[in-house]
Amino acid sequence: MSAREKKRVLFVCIGNACRSQMAEGFARHYGSDALIPASAGLAPAARVAPDTIRAMREKNIDLSEHFPKTLRQLARVKFDAVINMSGAPLGDGLKAPVEEWQVADPIGMDYEKHCQVRDEIEQRVMKLLIDLRREQPQPRFRGQGSGRLPV
Repeated sequence: MSAREKKRVLFVCIGNACRSQMAEGFARHYGSDALIPASAGLAPAARVAPDTIRAMREKNIDLSEHFPKTLRQLARVKFDAVINMSGAPLGDGLKAPVEEWQVADPIGMDYEKHCQVRDEIEQRVMKLLIDLRREQPQPRFRGQGSGRLPV
């Protein structure tokens, strides 16, 4: 699949320090064939939460170089879909369809609960990827069952 066929998906939460960063990390890790992810926050924090970095490292995903971004910083990018985990309205500035995910904000939670939020986000991202892959055109094959490569 070419980069033009991939869907651009923006994940949004309040601080872009936990939930949206996790979603972007999972999407990059599991879905590079189906989407081009980004993340932003309505009121970005100063840094990605240490518990988020630690929890994602347990899944072999390194967020240590990630940083919180504003929606404004991504204003010129055209997205095909926006996943809103903030629990707040995003306003009219985004031109893409918005899907609401009700996911608890792990800021201030103990580490075990932080990991539970991480696991919920992982499941939601995996479902999103399955749905996106179903939308993709399937390769055509010459000679059904011939063992030949797609044309």
